[in-house]
Amino acid sequence: MTPPPAFFSLPSLALIAPLCVLGALIGTELITTLGITTNTALLGALAGMGLARLPFSVFARYRSPHMQTLAQGAISAATFGAGNALLLPVGIPFVLGRPDLVGPMLLGAFLAMLVDGWLLYRLFDSPAFPAEAAWPPGMATAEVIRAADEGEHHGAVLLTGLVVGVVGAAYRAPMAAFGVAFIGNPWAMGMFAAGLLLRGHSGLVLDWVMPGADLMRAYVPHGLMIGAGLVALGQMVTLLRRQARPAGRALGIGSVAYLAIALLLALTGGLYSQMPPGMLVLFVAFAGFAALLHGLIVALAAMHAGWLPAFGVALIILVVGMLLGFPPAALCLLVGFSAATGPGAGAMGYSFKAGHMLRGAGVDPAFEQAGRRPQLHAALFAFAVAGVVVWLSHGGYFADNRVAPAARVYVIVIQAGVSADVAWQLAIWAIPGAIIQFLGGATRQMGVLLATGLLLLNPAAGWAVLAGLAVRAIFTRMTKGQRQPDMAVFAAGMIAGDALVSLYDTVSRTMAAKE
Repeated sequence: MTPPPAFFSLPSLALIAPLCVLGALIGTELITTLGITTNTALLGALAGMGLARLPFSVFARYRSPHMQTLAQGAISAATFGAGNALLLPVGIPFVLGRPDLVGPMLLGAFLAMLVDGWLLYRLFDSPAFPAEAAWPPGMATAEVIRAADEGEHHGAVLLTGLVVGVVGAAYRAPMAAFGVAFIGNPWAMGMFAAGLLLRGHSGLVLDWVMPGADLMRAYVPHGLMIGAGLVALGQMVTLLRRQARPAGRALGIGSVAYLAIALLLALTGGLYSQMPPGMLVLFVAFAGFAALLHGLIVALAAMHAGWLPAFGVALIILVVGMLLGFPPAALCLLVGFSAATGPGAGAMGYSFKAGHMLRGAGVDPAFEQAGRRPQLHAALFAFAVAGVVVWLSHGGYFADNRVAPAARVYVIVIQAGVSADVAWQLAIWAIPGAIIQFLGGATRQMGVLLATGLLLLNPAAGWAVLAGLAVRAIFTRMTKGQRQPDMAVFAAGMIAGDALVSLYDTVSRTMAAKE
């Protein structure tokens, strides 16, 4: 096999550095204008493919699928890193009227993002985060790169899926959700669909039990995610201790690193002067644990469903912090610190999945490890670029009063407070969440995916997932399971087509909003 390209080389940096700057700029613009970011990995892959077709020998090296893998992972990490993991958290103290906390928040979020990425690198292809799992956007990107490199039968299947995905997405059909159902764990996808449909149609079926049929107001998703998340963490620790000692040690190192960052936030944010010693210790311990749990839950959802439910999970952590009695400044740092973990790990998981597929799905472990290490370097470089871009640009955004909408929501919640009844609601709903997660086991993540669906208001995606599962079952039965690879490639094409339309749509809306 051809050795994977080293990241620290002129050809790699010449392609990746501009892409990282572009990705970071896209991330900051989208998060402040629309409140979301989109997966830009295909832009990186297409950039490599385009350069490879220029009639100059110096560009021939960009034809390598491994070089294109580095490019797609770097731009994706820069986009999610700058928008979700950095600019969103630093907007929280600005909206709260505490500009003195912006600097500590940026530093803490940046360090948390680096730990988040390193931890995913160490845990990827472990029992907790297996490389064989769906990681849907990563699979889609890999199939696009592979089709451009190899063509033939899979290329035709992928192109068909791509066209179906583009056409469906153009008519606002959730084609990514439909495609994910073809490749994700059926149990996990079923629970995800159930959550989406319950949240979207609660007014029709739950009005007689829930106050105003509002699951969010009754803290049902929050409680379910707390229970499921705690059990998921326990399952993960058990798996890693029994089967993957290096990964288990990495989880321990990551936990200590998050505690250290939480302590740094408390010191640089001046919390020691606002809280008694006992509460300060509680804050550091809870913030470190919350950041770890938040990152793992978001990464699990990304692995199975291709969604990053960072906003909802961080909101849960904020509510629990309020119940513990932390003051507003501590809550501001707590939710920003938590929100900084997860998006970067999700982006890296997608990237590693793409690289894993293009390197032969682990048939040569040494080759796999040699190829994954440059991907880590590319992602960390992208995070560094994202940090510089946000550091240089956040003042301009704040001067125009432009922050991520989620930051305003967090501040509204902080200022509104919560009642004593909330703790009781969370405790009640945590029990079924824990039971469902325990019964489903670590491989299905049923509790986490049910709660993820409940945190998202997108019933159309729920129906799309159910339809996808039905088509998958019929197709598997008709072909007796002999055409599973074609089904996966077709699904990857639909996901890629949906991603292209989504990217075009979000950039167009951003430009229109600025005019």
